[in-house]
Amino acid sequence: MAPDLRIVDPHVHLWDLSRARYGWLQDDPLPNNPAGDMSPIAHRDYGLQDYRADTADWRVDKIVHVECGLPRGQQLAETDWLQSLAADHGFPQGIVAGADLLDPELDALLDAHAARPNVRGVRQIVCWHPEPFKTYTPRDLLLDPAWEAGFARLARHGLSFDLQLYPSQMQTAAEIGARHPGIPLIVNHAGLPTDRDADGMALWRDGLRRLAALPHCSIKISGLGITDRAWTPQSIRSVVLECIDAFGTERAMFASDFPVERVHGTFDAFYSAFDAITADFSTDERERLFAANAEAIYRI
Repeated sequence: MAPDLRIVDPHVHLWDLSRARYGWLQDDPLPNNPAGDMSPIAHRDYGLQDYRADTADWRVDKIVHVECGLPRGQQLAETDWLQSLAADHGFPQGIVAGADLLDPELDALLDAHAARPNVRGVRQIVCWHPEPFKTYTPRDLLLDPAWEAGFARLARHGLSFDLQLYPSQMQTAAEIGARHPGIPLIVNHAGLPTDRDADGMALWRDGLRRLAALPHCSIKISGLGITDRAWTPQSIRSVVLECIDAFGTERAMFASDFPVERVHGTFDAFYSAFDAITADFSTDERERLFAANAEAIYRI
């Protein structure tokens, strides 16, 4: 660990299985998950005390909670539970709420989310891939004008959008983002470079730069075990540095994606790798990457 390193973790998941049903954690058998085998974290709660145990050797000052995949009708209850945790414990300082942007009741849901003091944005995973075991959605929502119309409604609430997508969708996402400059975009999980051959990585690098050209777009460097299951600090180094090169040290931030990413390694392993990879960066650059950018982007 780096005892002098201040961390603001902008991608954390918490759940209480008695409060809602998370099919991806509770179905038997567990469904295919493109992020990996979830059995090590399935069928059990993950609360603030668990996160604190996972991060005990590091100085985590603040966290942002990101929605955990609940369906329509349950997303506001998740936000209210998280808001109650914040009231009782001070964490999470920021909430990225769940919303289906095709929901007929979207306006009412966004009104309610935005009324909760810690809500900063929403997420709907839009990862579409032609290979069935890699896709999260049955079709590419980014190509649906009705979905974009729902996306446009975020602006009047001052809400950001957490963008979890695949490289093949980045050009379309950049075009949507350019049409809606008032909606901050935060790319999740380093843009998920899932196709690791030369063509796949070239598509990812090109897509990163298309998104980075939008001044209102930033990136979370996280989820690296999703696309590199046998990762090492050396194997993720080029991905980390490519993200920073594209977005700069002003719009990139490290995040844990815990406990989902725990199936691929410990918090200590990932953050030790981030620490080592940026060891030659300036103190100010590291402060931004590990903490200050997350504070600014999520306004916490």
